Amino acid sequence: MMSESADAANGPGDTVSTVTLPDRVRLTFDLDVDVCVVGAGLAGVTVALEAARMGASVAVLEGRYVGWNASGHHLGTVMPGYGIPVGDLIARVGFDDARELWSLSNQGADYVRAQAADDIIPGLALTNGALEVSNVDAGDKLISRLQMLGEDFATEVEGWQADRVRVTLRTDRYFHGVHYPRAFQIDGRKYVYGLADLARKAGVRIFEETPVVSIDASGVRKRIVTPQARLRAAHVVLAGNIHLGEASRRLSDTLLPVWRYAAVTAPLGDRLAEIMTFQGSVTDSDGIDHFRIVGGDRLMWSSPETTWAGQPRRRAGAIRRRIRTIFPKLGKVEIADVFSGVIGQTVHGMPQVGQLRPGLWVASGFGRQGLNTSAMAGQLIARSILCGDDRWKLFSPFELVWAGGTTGRVAGYAIGMAERAGSAAAGTLARYRERARGRERTREARLAAANRQAGTRVPQRPPYRAPAPNDSGGTADTSSP
Repeated sequence: MMSESADAANGPGDTVSTVTLPDRVRLTFDLDVDVCVVGAGLAGVTVALEAARMGASVAVLEGRYVGWNASGHHLGTVMPGYGIPVGDLIARVGFDDARELWSLSNQGADYVRAQAADDIIPGLALTNGALEVSNVDAGDKLISRLQMLGEDFATEVEGWQADRVRVTLRTDRYFHGVHYPRAFQIDGRKYVYGLADLARKAGVRIFEETPVVSIDASGVRKRIVTPQARLRAAHVVLAGNIHLGEASRRLSDTLLPVWRYAAVTAPLGDRLAEIMTFQGSVTDSDGIDHFRIVGGDRLMWSSPETTWAGQPRRRAGAIRRRIRTIFPKLGKVEIADVFSGVIGQTVHGMPQVGQLRPGLWVASGFGRQGLNTSAMAGQLIARSILCGDDRWKLFSPFELVWAGGTTGRVAGYAIGMAERAGSAAAGTLARYRERARGRERTREARLAAANRQAGTRVPQRPPYRAPAPNDSGGTADTSSP
C-alpha cells in the first residue's frame, strides 16, 4: 500500500496545485459482483460510477493505477462529435443514425460539464470555447459544414473569417475557423481522479495494481483471474484498450497504439497575451497541433506522435519548434515539462462501444475522440446493462477490425508522416496564393491612385470582335484604306 501525491506539473493539469491520491488497494481475496470493469481510465470509471448509482455492485480492476495512461495525460478538451468528419459518419451509417450518434456525443459533453460543477468535482478550472482552425483557405466548405452542424445536428457553432482568427491568434498560419462556444476544457487529470472518488463514494471497489490474467466469458457468471484472487461477475466491461493484452487479445489487436506527446511551457508573461487572446482550446483541421493557455501565462501544446513508446523529454525540442513555427513572434520558449500517453486508435476512426457476447461489453478505441465520447460510452453501457437501453447498437457498424500488428504500426506512422507533409505543403501553397493576391491588390491600388493623381482614366482594351465574313467565304477587309 502507498499514498501518492501527484504533482500536476508532471502532467497536463494545473501547474501549481497537487492532487493527493488515496491508498492503493490490491485485490487479494475472491469476490462476487454484478459488474466487473477492467480498466480504470475515463470510460471504465464512468461505467462503474453510473452502474453503482443504479444500484449494482461494481468492482474495477486496474493493472497500474487510476488514470495512469492517456486518461490522465490529455489537454482536457470537451466538445461534440467524434474523431471522423460528420460527412464520413453519414456515409457510413446514414443520416438518421448519424444524428442519433451525434446526439449521444452531445449528451456525453453535457455529462462532463455536470460532473465538473464545483460542488461535485471542484477545482477543474473550466474555461469555455473551442476553436478549430483551417490550414488552408476553405471558406466554401466551411459554410456547408456550419449549416449541417447547426441546422441538422443541433450543435451551437459559428464560423470565423480569417481576419477574426488572426486577430485572436497572431499568426498567418491559419485561415477560417469553426468556433464551438459550448465546448470547454478542464483539468483532465483532476477530472479522472474526481470521477474515481465519486465512484468510491457510490460503493464501487477500485483495485489498483491488480492486472487481469485471464477472462472466461462463458456462462452466466463470468470468471476473471488476477495474480492473487478470482472474481465472478454477471457482466464484464473491457475498458482497458491496448493494455488488455492476453486477457483479451481479440480486442487489443484491433487498436493501433499511438503515443501522443505534449508539453507545458515555462511562464511566458505578457508575450503570450500579445499573440493569443483566445482562452479556449485550439486545434487545426488536420489534427497536427492542439494547444491552449493554462495557468494564465503558459501554453499547453500537443503535437508530435509516434506508433512506438519514446522518452517524453526527447520530444521537447520538436514541440518547441512547432510553437515557434506557429507563433514566431513569441520568441524563445522554454519547456517546463513534457508528458505523453498512448491512445488506442481504431481502423475506422470511431470508438468501439457495445456488447461482444452476452454479458461481455466493450468500451474502447477513444483515441482522437475526446472526453465526451468516453463519458457517453460509460453512461450508455451502464444503462444497457441495468436498464436494457439498446442504443449501443448504433455503434454496430464500427466492428472490431484488426489493426495490422507491427506492420500496422509502421504503416500508421508512415501515413501520419505523409499526411503531415501534405498538410504542410497545402498550407504553404495557400499562404503563397494569399500573398500573391495581396500583392496584386496593392499593385492595382497604386495604379488607381496614380491615375487619379494624373487626372486620367485607365485605358481599357476594346472588346474583341470576330472579323465579319465576306461573300466569297473569306473575311471582309475592315482596315482603313
